Amino acid sequence: MELPADSLIAEDKVTRYLLVPQPRGDKSAFLKRAGYSLESPRRLWEDLRAQILPLDAVPLESNEFGQYYEIRGALKGPNGAALAVRTIWMTERLTGVTKFITLIPARREIL
Repeated sequence: MELPADSLIAEDKVTRYLLVPQPRGDKSAFLKRAGYSLESPRRLWEDLRAQILPLDAVPLESNEFGQYYEIRGALKGPNGAALAVRTIWMTERLTGVTKFITLIPARREIL
């Protein structure tokens, strides 16, 4: 199943979480391998929307907040390197809005 093309990817998820070193669950070093950085966060936002969002979404669990989905794929960065990623999305129960939750490094078999 494909998630809506207008699914939300909050700017803060990119600029305050994914591209910023974190004490736990850091994703910035992983993303840096493909050339993503805080100097051009828009590129990661655009690549998630263009390269990952159109791929097949697999339903995961559902709870009082909404239905969760996983999209696995290859994210080709600005330097040409491809990263195998898992992304989690959620369609909110109250609003019906689908939004990006997180990105997780995945095993190589996705590539």
